[in-house]
Amino acid sequence: MTVPAAPDAPLLRIDALTKSFGGFVALNDVSVQVRKGERFGLIGPNGSGKTTLVHCISGALRPNKGAVIFGGEDVTPLPPNQRSRRGIARSFQIPRPFRSMTVLENLMVALDFAAGRETLESTAHRREAAMSILARIGLAAKAESPTATLTQVELRKMELARAMATGPKLLISDEAMAGLSTSEVDEVLDLLMSLGGDDIAIIMIEHIMQAVMRFSQRVMCLDAGRIIAIGPPAEVMANARVQEAYLGT
Repeated sequence: MTVPAAPDAPLLRIDALTKSFGGFVALNDVSVQVRKGERFGLIGPNGSGKTTLVHCISGALRPNKGAVIFGGEDVTPLPPNQRSRRGIARSFQIPRPFRSMTVLENLMVALDFAAGRETLESTAHRREAAMSILARIGLAAKAESPTATLTQVELRKMELARAMATGPKLLISDEAMAGLSTSEVDEVLDLLMSLGGDDIAIIMIEHIMQAVMRFSQRVMCLDAGRIIAIGPPAEVMANARVQEAYLGT
């Protein structure tokens, strides 16, 4: 059911989310809101529940209890493809391009998938839309290149481009900077910051603390499936429980 949202209503609302796998509780009564256009950092040690939470938001997993409200609509029962068409997109830590296609062709496939928002009438229009996204991401010069020829940082950018092609209101970036050099991390971080704004909220899952601090307006730290801190980055990083759980101090 869709409820008309107030102008200041959150874009995403997680209500008392709980997810168990057998006797293991991966998420335990997690509630959080993300505002329109917000840059939101999600941190926590391995096994803390970050990936499970993202899967519940994107629709890859159904929670045992609780709800995912997006744009005023309860999307908890919806599959990933329907959530994507409502504006939830995610990129993956390990890029999964169509290897037999060029960069441009990969983008055009994503545009076809997103046809529910606005049908692109011709191949020329689809190509123009794809090239516009590649220019924004910084990959226009690689449009006709096979994806097999891309560097790691270029593959990460293409993964973000494919997510952007679905026309998201919420973009979930899952460790887009893992394994990159310092200069490449800065490159991807600058890109993510340029993609966010009034129209797109971004949830960034990341282990590189400097990137999280620079990117995020708010940070949430999970540990053992529970929220142990949420707030401005400096405040969260100074939290003793976060330092103990995440930094090992």
